[in-house]
Amino acid sequence: MSKYYVNKFLFTIDRDPEWVASYKDDPRGTVERWEKEVGCWLNPSEQTSWLEFTAEEHEALATHDYVWLFENGAHFFLNLTLFIALFDEEYAAAKGPLAFQTEMAQKLGHWTGRDYPSVAM
Repeated sequence: MSKYYVNKFLFTIDRDPEWVASYKDDPRGTVERWEKEVGCWLNPSEQTSWLEFTAEEHEALATHDYVWLFENGAHFFLNLTLFIALFDEEYAAAKGPLAFQTEMAQKLGHWTGRDYPSVAM
């Protein structure tokens, strides 16, 4: 997994309410748009043409598969905070406080006792 690029996506999307809304409403389109508009920039003045998501990363991001992202090395805090931003309000309204966090913990429960996925490049 290209951990830097996936983590950059999680970080930049979560920092902007407009991107969060777009990612919730149209995840596949948002991933593609982000790669064209944001992902290609190394900093405000330098672009790169070699960074891109693998097919697996693209699909996991396009389907909000936070379990796959975690299992393959996405930074846990970046993964958690973005998906809380996407789903916490509707889960809380339907099932009560911390409902999304509880579901995420259950879906990652098989990881209990195992080493955290490496965040090394």
